[in-house]
Amino acid sequence: MQFIDSHCHLDFDVFADDIDQVLITAEKAGVSSFVLPAISRGYWPRLIEFQKKTSQSHIALGLHPYFIEQHTKDDLLKLEQMLRDCAVVAVGECGIDSHCPQLELQQYFFLKHIELANKYKKPLIVHHRQSHHLILQCFKQVKPLYGGVIHAFSGSLQDAKKYISLGFSLGAGGVLTYQRAKKTRGVFQQIDLNHIVLETDAPDMPLFGKQGQRNEPANLVETAKVLAELRGCELEHIAQSTTHNCHRIFGI
Repeated sequence: MQFIDSHCHLDFDVFADDIDQVLITAEKAGVSSFVLPAISRGYWPRLIEFQKKTSQSHIALGLHPYFIEQHTKDDLLKLEQMLRDCAVVAVGECGIDSHCPQLELQQYFFLKHIELANKYKKPLIVHHRQSHHLILQCFKQVKPLYGGVIHAFSGSLQDAKKYISLGFSLGAGGVLTYQRAKKTRGVFQQIDLNHIVLETDAPDMPLFGKQGQRNEPANLVETAKVLAELRGCELEHIAQSTTHNCHRIFGI
């Protein structure tokens, strides 16, 4: 039984001292492959190096809205060059975060990411936080042509259906392990499994009972078990379907 972690940050410094053991633990748990999205230009070189050293890793390049005040328009020019010259499976992590400043500038950068994804025929990895309406507005301005993943989806069923209609899948992570996350759990119970991928967001987004601990790809299996329980199906079915979805979305 094999799984893919569709969103983790194994290039972060918190993994520097024991990354080999993290990968071994993940493999033993059945997590055989990873997608690592970038958060800023400074992380692009280390992601490329990580990919060279780790055959089971795949990378995405983008500019995270959390760091909007650091990004420049020159970064967008460099991003296009990198998308043209590097082995990249997606554009991202990008998006809009209403808890961060300069929403208009965030929207500008996000629109540019959509345009680049369309130009280079790549899916998007989209970050959101109380911003579904703004993201969907951008999708109306520039329609994404190659879908992607709405990372750590926590919106309504209506939001989910809108994204799915645009060719997106939804990222299911550690939040599913929290009983109080009734709305999110309900959405992942109802939507077709063909539109779900599993993710950890490691080292962040810890599972219930592991708050304050570093998250790791091996924990993906616990989220998969909860998803199987919510949907009343076998864990093997979750593994097969979500892995197939990652293959389809990212071409890996």
